[in-house]
Amino acid sequence: MRLDRFLSEATELTRSQAKRALRQLEVSVDGETVRDASRQVSDTQDIRWQGSALARIGWRYLMMHKPVGVECSLRPAHYPSVMSLIEIEQIERLHPVGRLDVDTSGLLLISDDGKWTHRVTSPNHACEKRYRATLGETLSADDAVRVAKQFAEGIMLNGDEKPTKPAIFEAVGESEVIVGVTEGRYHQIRRMLTAVGYTVETLHRESIGPLSLDPELAPGECRHLRPEEVAAFE
Repeated sequence: MRLDRFLSEATELTRSQAKRALRQLEVSVDGETVRDASRQVSDTQDIRWQGSALARIGWRYLMMHKPVGVECSLRPAHYPSVMSLIEIEQIERLHPVGRLDVDTSGLLLISDDGKWTHRVTSPNHACEKRYRATLGETLSADDAVRVAKQFAEGIMLNGDEKPTKPAIFEAVGESEVIVGVTEGRYHQIRRMLTAVGYTVETLHRESIGPLSLDPELAPGECRHLRPEEVAAFE
């Protein structure tokens, strides 16, 4: 890769700051002072900035138990960003993989690997996301059958041009349901349940594709994904 890119991935320097460091003769490659930002380098070489040896951090993949009251945004408007809950090197390189509404809790993935993010979020991969919702009303057995049929057929949401894709609806209590969708429309779960006559009191995402929220994580906590969890989306 280019030397300026290597520097920006191994330090806090931006690409422009990395080029400035090169012009100021602060960078060496295998003992040789280098000024050329486009020079091709590899992780096996001895690359130093101001005498300190450098190594790229590499891609990071995190699972967070997102609490209610934080935004899945790098530039939050009204609430703190989920990123404010994380203490990690070069946090500015990380981004939420998809979104959860401010008043929705549960599984949120965070990474700096753009290609992996695309595999998780692309509509072409139809990665199912499952949510547990607490309703403001009780749900009879007949109602559960009716709503499950409507979800399987697709729901026409107010303001949308076409119905939702087939979704899963399963009653797990008198006022608690599991909903599975493969889309990510604006406030989709709440709007779907509203369209069939129910209000949502709480909403919690339990899983994304093959990955479920670690029950050991308290709201606001996160951990790195294990290699097999990362690979599960490939």
